[in-house]
Amino acid sequence: MGFFGSVLRTRLSQTLGVTGYVLKWGVISHVALEYVGSIVICQGDSMEPTLKTGDILVTDHITPRFGQLSRGDIIVARSPTQPKDFICKRIIAIGGDALACNRVDGTVVSMPIVPRGHIWVEGDNFADSTDSRDYGPIPVGLVKGKALFRIWPPRDIFTRAIIKKPQVNRSDS
Repeated sequence: MGFFGSVLRTRLSQTLGVTGYVLKWGVISHVALEYVGSIVICQGDSMEPTLKTGDILVTDHITPRFGQLSRGDIIVARSPTQPKDFICKRIIAIGGDALACNRVDGTVVSMPIVPRGHIWVEGDNFADSTDSRDYGPIPVGLVKGKALFRIWPPRDIFTRAIIKKPQVNRSDS
């Protein structure tokens, strides 16, 4: 075996070392992106002017897991009507809140109370958003993350994703 055995052993050792390194960082990356936070690219007009198509956000996955969501937070969640898609909306009401909602056509829809374990979400672009006014409150379990700050475009880097809180007719109970 001699020379070839030594070379084979060295190559095998190097290959196993690199494989272990890649596997370790792959697991760390997966855990970080699945359970800690992620980077999200916004699509659509529903959150304009706060967020525009192409804006890139850093999201936190820990806050929703511990039930620390608040009115005014911008969240990323699975769409209740298209489970393969994600939506980016603002929380208007949380479980237990009484809510009066203005529809785009001017009618007022009264929903006595948002059920516990659910949230009412709306886009900041009132006229061009499919949200809880259309599909009702969504389960908190659909929330993937809370937007922390924007990292793209460069002029807005590290600005808080929550720029303004919309005025909503709501009566707290």
